[in-house]
Amino acid sequence: MDSNKRPETMERITTPELANAFIDEQVEALRAQIGDKKVLLALSGGVDSSVVAALLIKAVGKQLVCVHVNHGLLRKGEPEQVVDVFRNQMDANLIYVDAVDRFLDKLAGVAEPEKKRKIIGAEFIRVFEEEARKLDDIKFLAQGTIYPDILESDGVKAHHNVGGLPEDLQFELVEPVKLLYKDEVRVVGKALGLPDGMVYRQPFPGPGLGVRCIGAITRDRLEALREADAIVREEIGALEPAPWQYFCAIPDFQSTGIKDGKRYMGWAVAIRTVNTVDAVTATVPEIPFSVLCRIRDRIIATVPGVNRVLWDISEKPVSTIEWE
Repeated sequence: MDSNKRPETMERITTPELANAFIDEQVEALRAQIGDKKVLLALSGGVDSSVVAALLIKAVGKQLVCVHVNHGLLRKGEPEQVVDVFRNQMDANLIYVDAVDRFLDKLAGVAEPEKKRKIIGAEFIRVFEEEARKLDDIKFLAQGTIYPDILESDGVKAHHNVGGLPEDLQFELVEPVKLLYKDEVRVVGKALGLPDGMVYRQPFPGPGLGVRCIGAITRDRLEALREADAIVREEIGALEPAPWQYFCAIPDFQSTGIKDGKRYMGWAVAIRTVNTVDAVTATVPEIPFSVLCRIRDRIIATVPGVNRVLWDISEKPVSTIEWE
């Protein structure tokens, strides 16, 4: 039977009991596959790679080497959460790479979205390769591939996949959640004890905030975006029910503001909220005006450089969910 095809008889994982049974099965399978060898994982902090990391820690402990690359394009608090959960709480063998300056220097002056994506992807592979070369006896490469990735792209997951590694750094793949859908991965993550902030983390593009900081990325605009995004996620995330996805983008233009009786040039921040089932189409839910006003007031009062807050009510189609 094709190992990349989900059996028709496979029961969907919807309860803690089913999740625990899956975990026990995978721990046994991982130990059989890996033996006493080492396995390497690019740990982004997203739910897929985090669940794979937690499964492997349970199965082989310190034989797993996690590499978390902070490229400066993550949301507020995410690198710190990865270190706290995996190094401090789970005692993982975690390598933290501060590559912020390296990535942002490469991206300086680059405005075209696809070029930004390619730079971020290529630089990630270079950083990961450098870390992999420092390690001995790595035989396996773990990936957070899930079943929709297989259905859509033959098992290649662009923002976790490190398939661009050179020939002498090719490893045998370990993909313990490759037959699961996203909702099942979340149930397994809860059963493994991962925090809700990881388990229910919203979809996040591979290039991160790099494609939400529209046009050429500058460090001051990027930091303004990161701070504004944290406010948007806190306020809208508290709604019942919360939309499927909510974030903000910072366009590449300035707008006139008034402060202390004087005109000055600042930035606008656009709030984006959508509901979707398949990400092919998306609708915009109503957000209470009082919530939008509170977000506006918090952003303008606390985020340096921002003097205007917009609400993007465009639906898909014709607008895409992300701005770039």
